[in-house]
Parts: sequence; C-alpha cells; structure tokens
Amino acid sequence: MEMEEKSQNNGPKRVKGGLLTMPFILGNDVSEKLAVVGFGANMITYLTKELNMPLTQAANTLTNFGGTASLTPLLGAFIADAFAGKFWTITVASIIYQIGMTCLTVSAVLPQLRPTPCGDGTVCQQASSGQLAILYGSLLLTAVGAGGIRPCAVAFGADQFNESDPKQKAWIWKYFNWYYFSMGVSILLAVTVLVYVQDYVGWGWGLGIPTIFMFISVILFVLGYPLYRNLDPVGSPFTRLIQVSVAAFKKRKLSTDTKLLYENEEIDGPISNGGKLLHSNQLKFLDKAALVTEEDDIKSPNLWRLNTVHRVEELKCIIRMGPIWASGILLITAYAQQGTFSLQQAKTMNRRLSKSFEIPAASMSVFTYISMISTIVIYDRVLVPLSRKFTGLDRGITFLQRMGIGFTISILATLVAGMVEIKRKGVASAHGLIDNPHNLTLPISVFWLVPQYSLHGIAEAFMSIGHLEFFYDQAPESMRSTATALFWTSISMGNYVSTALVSLVHKFSAGPDGSNWLPNRNLNKGRLEYFYWLITALQVVNLIYYLFCALFYSLKPIQIQPKENVHGDKDAVELVSHV
Repeated sequence: MEMEEKSQNNGPKRVKGGLLTMPFILGNDVSEKLAVVGFGANMITYLTKELNMPLTQAANTLTNFGGTASLTPLLGAFIADAFAGKFWTITVASIIYQIGMTCLTVSAVLPQLRPTPCGDGTVCQQASSGQLAILYGSLLLTAVGAGGIRPCAVAFGADQFNESDPKQKAWIWKYFNWYYFSMGVSILLAVTVLVYVQDYVGWGWGLGIPTIFMFISVILFVLGYPLYRNLDPVGSPFTRLIQVSVAAFKKRKLSTDTKLLYENEEIDGPISNGGKLLHSNQLKFLDKAALVTEEDDIKSPNLWRLNTVHRVEELKCIIRMGPIWASGILLITAYAQQGTFSLQQAKTMNRRLSKSFEIPAASMSVFTYISMISTIVIYDRVLVPLSRKFTGLDRGITFLQRMGIGFTISILATLVAGMVEIKRKGVASAHGLIDNPHNLTLPISVFWLVPQYSLHGIAEAFMSIGHLEFFYDQAPESMRSTATALFWTSISMGNYVSTALVSLVHKFSAGPDGSNWLPNRNLNKGRLEYFYWLITALQVVNLIYYLFCALFYSLKPIQIQPKENVHGDKDAVELVSHV
C-alpha cells in the first residue's frame, strides 16, 4: 500500500511516513538503548569495584536509577502530547541524554572523579559525596533524556503508518516486534562488546563508544525530518481528564439519561483523529460529565461542567487500563534481579572458556537477549501465521493472551533461579568454600545460569511486547505518547518495588549472628534462593490477579474515521491511497 500526499496548489508531493522512516526512528532508540544498557548492564561492577559501594546499596542504586529513568517518560509524553509534538520532544531529549552520557564518560576518565586506588590497585575507600554527586547528576540527565525518547519513539514510529487503512495498520503490529527486536540487538551488543571493553580495556572507552553512537543517532534522526508524518499536539490530555472528573463530580446527584449525553464534532475533531470513541456502559458515573442540563451552553460549553462523550470515554479508557498496567510491575521486579543478584552469582562461578578468555559476568545477560530476539522471530514468522489459522486475528493471538503467556514463563524463570542457587551453594559447601575469604572461583560452570536468563528473555518477548501493544491499541488516539509512557512507568514501579523488596528482606532476614538472606559481601553465606522463591510466590499471586483482570476487561469502543488529519507540512493535504 502506497500513500501519496497531494498539495492543493502544487500537485503530487513526496510520500510521507512509511517504512522509509524506520531506520531514522529505530536508529535513535537503538543508540539510546546501547548507551543506557552499556552502562547499566555492568553498573553493579562499576559501583562495587570503582566506587566501593556495599552490594545492597549498589543494587538499590541500580534499581532506583532504572525506576527513575522509567518514570520520566510520563513527563516526556505529557510535553509531546500537549505542546511540542513527538519529533521535537525526541530531539531535545536526545540532546539532554547526550550531555548526561558525556558527563558519565568524563567521570570515568578523570581520576579525581573516582576514589583513589590503594597501593595494590584496588579501591579501599568509598566515593566522596562530591564524586557521587557527579555520578547521580549524570544519571539524572540520562534519565530525563530517556523520558523524552522512550514514550515518543515508540508512538512516533507507529504514527508513520495510517491506522485507518487495514493493510497499513497491520504494519503497526509488526513495528512493535521490530522495535523490540532492534532494541534486543542493541542490548546484545552492549552486554557483549561494551561490557568486555569496560572490564578489560577501561571504563573511558566503555562509556565513550555508546556516547559517540548517541551523537551520531541524534544527527541522523534530525536529518530524517522531511520524511516524517508529524501529528500536531492537541493540548494537554491530563487537563481533559481532570475536566471530565470535575464535571462528573459537579453533576454527581443527577440521574443519567443516555439520550441527553452531549456530542460535538467540532470540539472532538482535533482529539479524535483516527477514531471516535463511542459510548460504553462501564463506569457509568462518569457519563454525568456529558449530561446536558439547562445551565449548559451547548454551542460554547464550559468544559469544566459539560464534556462530550468522546472525552468521557478517554478517561474511561485510561481507568480500564489501570489494572492491566499494574499487573506488569512484578514481572519487572523479577527481571531486575538479573542485573544485581544473578550477576553476583555469575561472578562466583567458573566463567573461563579458555586459558586466555573469561566471560565477563555482566555478559551473561546475552542469553536473555538471544532468547528474546529468537522468540520474537519465531513468534512473528511461525507462531503468528499458525495461530492466525485458528483465531482469524491478523496478529495471531490477542495482546492479553500474549501477556498471560509471558507471566507464566516468568514464574518458571525465578523458580529455576532458586534451584540453581541451591546447586551453586552445594558446590561451595562440598569444596569448603562457603566462607571463601579469598573470593576463589567455585568449580561450577556459569552456564548453569543460562536457563534462568533465557526464560526471562522468552517471558519479555511475550509479556513486554504484548504490554506495549495493549497500551498503544487501547489508548485514545490523542494520548498515544502518554499511554506508551504507562508501559515505562510499570517498569519504573517494578524497579522501585525491587528496591523496597531487597531492603525489607535484607532488614528482616538479618539474624543475631550476622546471617542474612542477602549478605553484602559473601553470597555463599546467604539465602538467595529464598529471595527468588519469594518473588516466585508473588508472581503466582500476580498471575491470578492478571487472569481475573483480563477476564473482565472490555475493549475500547471506537468508530474509525474515514480520513486522518495529517500535518506533514504547512500546506493543506489530501491523502490518496492506492495499491
């Protein structure tokens, strides 16, 4: 399907959007992932060895950073949807991210920005408050930058396809798989090449390489501007949601008559681009916001007293998505342990492939991303065509079914992790290395960790992409960036829950003899398997909760508009589609 734009005065114009824009959009996001994962995958090593942080403090610093970086997309999405548009939000955010990465690289290069090594070359004192301030300030800049890139890049890429065309809409669902596939490839490079450079060449080059890639991606993204289909922002979505809530509260004592519900195509036009939301029977108390009374001026309504059905349904959509959003939190909590305690497990195990080469511990997550990428390819090329024959759906299975499969596999991942930890400690005990004062490597292969890493990757390929599809599909058309940001806020909350869980377990599992489930120094003397199984139990409860939510979830009612108001440039345009 080819789309051609026609100017009213100048005849045929160049095609906007489509597949041609994907390298520019995905390239920007790939570079952002390469940068953040290139540091984050090995951050626990940097904090414990270069800055000499205790393990639990370093783990919490890592999850707090991940949580903040996943919370800022709400701000970025708000700015994009309300004022700046997706293109300019991504551009400015990328520049901020570039500044943060540059500061991180400088802090890794200049010796005075890190603790002074002792005589034997090891770090024996913790970083000063000034050194930590530079670190946290740099991380904050990257978190703010990521907040503008993450929600907008996904929605901006999907915006390049015309949703009112069924054939083009099919490309949207393929795009989400491409997005995660390209992200997986960039992460794969980060946890192999970059982690190796950080461990064996130096942190200056290890951070400098992704910083250079990020700079190049910003230039390429801006150069692609003439190719993009840009939808103008239509005002603050949060203001509309608040207006509906206030109007419903003011009219809370009135009885609802569906015949008196307010419709106004002129008011809804700018915000219903691509699809008008129809009245639904859920959350009926909100319908009062669209109830016309004698005090209301239907020609020029006060939106704090009277709203249209479409605006009311926008709020209903967001509320209906809430329980499904919350179900994704614990999966991220489980996933977060790969960068903390699973990495610490790997450090104690035999990682040598030959006398001259040892696998960096942080590179073990390569198995997560190999399994994730492989699952995405198999899902797109095999499972979707096969399941389509039985379900009749273009995407094979629904996003709710896809998420449920991911939740189930994630339970297996943490269950297996606990079993492998028992095996690892059994080897330590058999060889008298429980105390292990000299940090000797245990005679057990690090490849015992492959199953838990791989299961996490398979779970993410199902659940996270399904989650992303869910937010984009079920959100009102004018709130696509905001809804995509909800995906990242679930990641944020998952990291914060991980921080809280680690802190609580560390506090309440402490024994009078100094024992602890999660010891700061010697993992062999802990009970990490109990921690994994605690997360497994929480995930089982979460799966039951999710199944209950999915069973009663109602899809948004929508009437697709025949034409889409596309603002590719300042000229008025008409879309003409032909095969």
